[in-house]
Amino acid sequence: VSQQVLEQVLGELQPLCTSEQQFLQEFFCLSCGSVELEVRVSTGVPSRFIPHLSHDLVWFLRPEEATTQLLSEIFSCLEPELRAFLDVCSKVQPLGCLQVLVTLSDSVLGTWGPCSAPPSSFLHTLLGNVLLLAKSNFNKCIGTLCKEMEEAKPASRTRGGILPCVSRFQELVALSEEMFQTSQRRGELDRAQLRLASSVFSSISSLSSASLKVNVDMVMMENFHHIHNFLCQRNIPCLEGKKREAKQRCREHMEKYITTYVSQSLERLKGVKARLAQGVKEEELSFQLAYSKQELRKVIEKYPGKEVRRALETLYRTIHKHLSPEGNLPVVWQAVEQGFIQQYREFEELIQRCYAGAGIALDFSMEDLLSYFNSITMAN
Repeated sequence: VSQQVLEQVLGELQPLCTSEQQFLQEFFCLSCGSVELEVRVSTGVPSRFIPHLSHDLVWFLRPEEATTQLLSEIFSCLEPELRAFLDVCSKVQPLGCLQVLVTLSDSVLGTWGPCSAPPSSFLHTLLGNVLLLAKSNFNKCIGTLCKEMEEAKPASRTRGGILPCVSRFQELVALSEEMFQTSQRRGELDRAQLRLASSVFSSISSLSSASLKVNVDMVMMENFHHIHNFLCQRNIPCLEGKKREAKQRCREHMEKYITTYVSQSLERLKGVKARLAQGVKEEELSFQLAYSKQELRKVIEKYPGKEVRRALETLYRTIHKHLSPEGNLPVVWQAVEQGFIQQYREFEELIQRCYAGAGIALDFSMEDLLSYFNSITMAN
């Protein structure tokens, strides 16, 4: 509504101000140079026709300054009224300032067709001043929205899923893109969208396990994945960096989640890797009592194929529980499979290096592991 009213006001002001300016310039010879104007005033134009232009004014004001002064007096209420209208738009419609900014920018830049304010005109200058206020209102609005997203907290013991701040971010970006689709000026919008993106990223990163019923890394992974998909669909140049960042953050939290749960599935086998990380030499490891060949065989006996498969089935149910309805379970499960296979290869390699020639191996093979994942996938 505010856009339509503003367009109507500008559409009526443009011919009115332009015709008045032309009349003043022609009638009072204000389109002439100052010397020519002085001559015409002193010799050819009766003083009764130029009541506001004395010889003193001619000497001290250039023609364009005289025109501006006259028009400022004639339209003295115009700028205050426009400013008051902008304030009303900001109060009545939260994002009304965005549409006002677009309309005023297009008018000042001359991209609004015949209703644009002519360059160097009184109206063009006046709208330029009002445009500064529109930019200020827009920046304040974006600042408020950013603060709301940064300070937003998930509902008590939320079950995860797509957070309200993420949905709000997508809504704001979609709305602003729609409003700016015909505008040739995106500077303010690009800066605003970057601020909004930074705020929503900050809000996601501030999540804590105290406010969630499910795994924090899973919630973060889901929301960054959701933002990445949204930005891929939108293809907004200024947010390309944020799109890449969302993808990277999604990958990081997925890896943390997978590492946590995959490691729990093979917890006892982590001891060998931990001791090597502490500086124990590979060839000396098997001589330590806790990591002797006999002890390693006992550990491996605790991971027969059927137990590993049962652990994977439990892990699948856990992931399904942690994921929201919007989550992509096949993608996460495939990443889990890749993470599990990677750890399997690491353990196999460590056993071969640290217990070479001992004939020790895990109870299940790579082919067995792949069949476990395949059967779980097919069953669900």
